[in-house]
Amino acid sequence: MKWRPSLELKRPEFHLEVEHPKSAFADGNKRWTNKDLDPVPPRDRKWGVWSFIAYWVSDAFNAASWEFASSIIAVGLTWRESLATVAVGFFIVSIVISLNGAIGVIHHAPFPVIARASWGFWGSYIAIISRAILAIFWFAIQTMNGAETVQVMLGAIWPSFLTLPNHIPESQGIATNTMVSFFLFWLVQIPFLYMHPNTLRWLFVVKSIIVPITFLAMLIWAFKATDGGGDIWDQHTNVHGSAYSWVWLSSLTSVIGNYATLSVNQADFSRYSRVSVKWQLLYVPMLPIVFTFIAFIGIAASSAGAARYDQGFQWDPMDLISNWTNRSCRFFVAFAFAIATLGVNISANSLSAANDLTALFPRYVNIRRGQLLCALFCWCLVPWKILASAGNFLNFMSAYSVFLGPIAAIMVMDFWVVHKRKYNTLALYQPDEIYRYWHGINWRAIVAFLVGVAPNLPGLINSVNSSISVGVGVHPYQFGWLLGFFSTALVYTVLSLAFKDKESFIDKTVLPDEIYGESELEGIPQGGDEESLGNQELKGKSM
Repeated sequence: MKWRPSLELKRPEFHLEVEHPKSAFADGNKRWTNKDLDPVPPRDRKWGVWSFIAYWVSDAFNAASWEFASSIIAVGLTWRESLATVAVGFFIVSIVISLNGAIGVIHHAPFPVIARASWGFWGSYIAIISRAILAIFWFAIQTMNGAETVQVMLGAIWPSFLTLPNHIPESQGIATNTMVSFFLFWLVQIPFLYMHPNTLRWLFVVKSIIVPITFLAMLIWAFKATDGGGDIWDQHTNVHGSAYSWVWLSSLTSVIGNYATLSVNQADFSRYSRVSVKWQLLYVPMLPIVFTFIAFIGIAASSAGAARYDQGFQWDPMDLISNWTNRSCRFFVAFAFAIATLGVNISANSLSAANDLTALFPRYVNIRRGQLLCALFCWCLVPWKILASAGNFLNFMSAYSVFLGPIAAIMVMDFWVVHKRKYNTLALYQPDEIYRYWHGINWRAIVAFLVGVAPNLPGLINSVNSSISVGVGVHPYQFGWLLGFFSTALVYTVLSLAFKDKESFIDKTVLPDEIYGESELEGIPQGGDEESLGNQELKGKSM
């Protein structure tokens, strides 16, 4: 008989619960983990040194980094002082990113799981929910920013698109052409949200090639088009005395706050590392240099635009390139910024939200579903209304970093100082073991968190509603991340050492590879590979 290929199409199966294969970590524990929350097994660790360099280069080259200096110059500092502020800010935050990233390399677990060691299983929800809210909102806002790049691209191809008749009520805060652009950018993101982080590293590699070349081309244009880049280089400081100090501290906090999320969740990516933990130290020299250079490009290009087009400083790169008469140049630069926005939206927002949602609902949500849920929530938040009419809300979202500083401090101090780098990876998945603390809550972390956040609340309220005067209470908020981080670090360390939870202190680190090794000896494959389990069962039957 001749073999004939079957043309029968199988209906794709959908299960409400996500995959919970048998493994040393997930078996029988659907409330606290699933396959995506388990430590990454050795065969799935595919991020090397160049993957992390590409990730950070791609993450750095985006419109927000371009505009870092704008708000600093706007409050009265010079371009030199703005660049120095960016460099110092990223030097500080890069240390925290490296320290928290190293924990992910060592234990190959995501941020929500690692947080259990310092916060307790239920207490970790404070850190998880805080970051999830921020990530989902910023995903929506960044999608709206991506819509602007699509609008410029479509306007370069079909100029009539920019004058498309509007059929949406003005009260909705968005025009028809912007809504079309928003939908297209949102739709383009979906396939990338469906990808596994190991596959996404190639997106970061592509972005790290295309976008930096575009930025460098715009820097060359800035100096060639105006024979020197405009007159911003002659600017002088407009603030002096104590006002200068507060302005500088506030600007420094703003720079750090933009990457406060990644200082907390770096383990979500570093867990896929196949190289030594020492490579996490690469961020300390690299990030300040890269981000400062990008801020310089933003200053030079915006200054050139002001000199050439006589429209003042256009810090938004899409506003700047809209002045160009060459349509192909407009298209390709907007395309590069679209890739930049796509990359940063995934790395800083959707994957962060996905890991958090997976940790909150591990029975029903994995990383893929979490990212798709984040994309759906994007529409519910109607970001065009946020950007059009809620300046105070955006101030609140930017100020949200005052909550992330204390969270990062607790995790850093718990691993590196309190527990002296000794965690039991398996116990991070067992709620009744050594990290249960008091009913699943580490009260030391809660107290330290409140101490770090409380001094910033008056200034936070004033930033959201400037009509509420808080007097000198605004000053702690002006360096809120720094104050929150260091005060929380001190209080948490003192409480943890003075009132030790003796059970959580262990003599020897228990790494995931040790658990996976024991599992293999017992016949449980690494990562709970169902196909491998099936093969083992067949072999057992044939013996």
